[in-house]
Amino acid sequence: MDGMIDLALRAGEKICSIYDTDFDKEIKGDGSPVTEADQLAEDIILAGLKEIAPDIPVLAEESAAAGKIPELGDKFFLVDPLDGTKEFINKTGEFTVNIALIENGRPVAGVVYAPAAEKLYFGTVGEGAFIQKIAPGADRADALRAAPINVRKRKEGALIAVASRSHRSAETETLLEKLGATDFTPAGSSLKFCLVAEGLADVYPRLGRTMEWDTGAGQAVLEAAGGSVNAYEGEEETGPLGYGKKERGFDNPYFIAWGGQ
Repeated sequence: MDGMIDLALRAGEKICSIYDTDFDKEIKGDGSPVTEADQLAEDIILAGLKEIAPDIPVLAEESAAAGKIPELGDKFFLVDPLDGTKEFINKTGEFTVNIALIENGRPVAGVVYAPAAEKLYFGTVGEGAFIQKIAPGADRADALRAAPINVRKRKEGALIAVASRSHRSAETETLLEKLGATDFTPAGSSLKFCLVAEGLADVYPRLGRTMEWDTGAGQAVLEAAGGSVNAYEGEEETGPLGYGKKERGFDNPYFIAWGGQ
């Protein structure tokens, strides 16, 4: 975990060094934007993971986009070096660095760093989840101590939902009404999982395409905080969202992320 955290912080520092510059953006084959920050952050993380865990394969967004997909096996890392590239480009600050460890199809540990917001989230399933305030480039030893976070108990008839700032749809609105959400908080990137993990929201539905690297770290943090993430197919929750879905090209079905019961 310490190694994953260190790499997320280093990647976040590099991203922020580019954030305030006049950077270029390109459009990938799938229609999503990419910047030099995405690639440079991924380079930092991949080099670091090769050092600290050379025997564990890594599925990373930009490498996958270039066709570099390793044989994964039962244990692998998932990396999204800059989740929320649209938010990065639009200067909302709601972008994150995501690193997750997957074992037997389940996220067991994850780190989500939001450098612009100076928030570091991390968690190991069965051991708890934490938040720490740390600015890009700061020494973690000088930062405030990490504080534990937990999901909150649901209040029927007063559910707070969090959903994508960039990808909200009429279908999502219908589901939010069906779930009984009475309040709504917009957010970008994997911060949506973290808001539920912190107890600041109750539910995060996603009725749209996501990739495994978009969700692995956030799901790990949320589940470490006591929440759950279930696939949502045919208007029903069909069990925990799993990983290593090579047959799907590593994309996810729709899902619903929940806080406490």
